[in-house]
Amino acid sequence: MIQEGVCVYPGSFDPVTNGHLDLIERATQVFPRVIVAVLNNPGKQGFFPVEERVRLLAKACAHLPKVEIDSFQGLLVDYMKKVNAGIVIRGLRAVTDFESEFLMAQVNHQISPEIETLFMMTSPQFAYISSSVVREIGGFGGEIASFVPGSILEDISTALKKAR
Repeated sequence: MIQEGVCVYPGSFDPVTNGHLDLIERATQVFPRVIVAVLNNPGKQGFFPVEERVRLLAKACAHLPKVEIDSFQGLLVDYMKKVNAGIVIRGLRAVTDFESEFLMAQVNHQISPEIETLFMMTSPQFAYISSSVVREIGGFGGEIASFVPGSILEDISTALKKAR
């Protein structure tokens, strides 16, 4: 049974950015319960291990009591059923994001018609930020303070510095 008002914001969050946090904060204004779910894709090696991404998200979202942090492996629709959620939140930075997100939403709807995907536009000041941009700039020793939540800046900077 799907619980009303429960949404899931899935992603890799490798690492979480100010754009991600903006969407999470805005989702809490609409939904009473927001589950931020880190995808654990065994076929894809992330920069940060899944457990670290969960920890960083929990730290960045500590001020948001409506938010739960979790991780999952496998199909998103199966995870949605497991947590009894019926709404997927996806962020769109630009038109280029729309095509792949739209196709994914259509596939999920075909598999589980009871699950809806809602698209939220990224706030303009975060439209250019992505996890890969943070990793690239930070990996070369550049300043990433304006791209990531302040509560986790040191964690991310330290990890990127160690990887150099």
